[in-house]
Amino acid sequence: MQRIAIQGERGSNSHMAAIGMLGDIEVVPCALSAEVFEAVRAGRVDAAVLPIENSLHGSVAEHYDLLFESAIRIDRESQLRIRHNLIVAPGVTLDEVKHVISHPVALSQCRRYLSQMTGVSVMPFYDTAGSVKHIMAEGLRDTAGVAPVLAAEEYGGEVLVPGIEDHAENFTRFHLLRRAEDPRPADLPEPNKLSVAFVVEHRPGTLVRALQGLAEAGVDLTKIESRPVPGKPWEYVFYVDFRFDSAEKADAALEALARESSMVKELGRYSAA
Repeated sequence: MQRIAIQGERGSNSHMAAIGMLGDIEVVPCALSAEVFEAVRAGRVDAAVLPIENSLHGSVAEHYDLLFESAIRIDRESQLRIRHNLIVAPGVTLDEVKHVISHPVALSQCRRYLSQMTGVSVMPFYDTAGSVKHIMAEGLRDTAGVAPVLAAEEYGGEVLVPGIEDHAENFTRFHLLRRAEDPRPADLPEPNKLSVAFVVEHRPGTLVRALQGLAEAGVDLTKIESRPVPGKPWEYVFYVDFRFDSAEKADAALEALARESSMVKELGRYSAA
């Protein structure tokens, strides 16, 4: 059975995404994303599953930084529909709830529903599934957590109100990560998407020419992101995702980037979700 690291507790969306991609696994919860990368790098786990972008909240900037710094590659991606549920100890009624706790992002995505709960305080917590774990461990009957349904199953909670998110079109992209030197599993789908980081020189037109090179190589740019270069104020690493229909086009795109860049790092080739 594969050991898969996630950031956060069992029952989280990352846990759900890991099951969706890999089936029967042993989940290894980590408190911090940096600990997830270290567990993969050190070989304490077989792989990791981490979110990279939410359709409402945007990119997870820290994970771009960690990908850039680490000898870790992207092997696969998936999309998970995010459902936020109000979860309580069994038998607790809505009238008994005086406090709601969850991760700040989850709370912000349920603002409309939570604002209608009169006389209820809303407080940030370190993790969605962790909020349910805390409620059940402490026997709290005046507190509800906002978390995936899997959290209720993991810790013995009860879904009091399902689907309290403001927007139904709420999706998160997850990456399956392995050590760069590990062999690519034979059962993975044929790659048609590539993620890459690059740095261009501070000269007029360098970024434009780099992106033009992608177009001329015949690949489809699907995302571009920039992050500061640590220790170099006002300099940036650019991250792009593009789709390709042949390995030759993907290689040509990387060569085009290299001609205009001082650094190019391929982060992974994988099948688009």
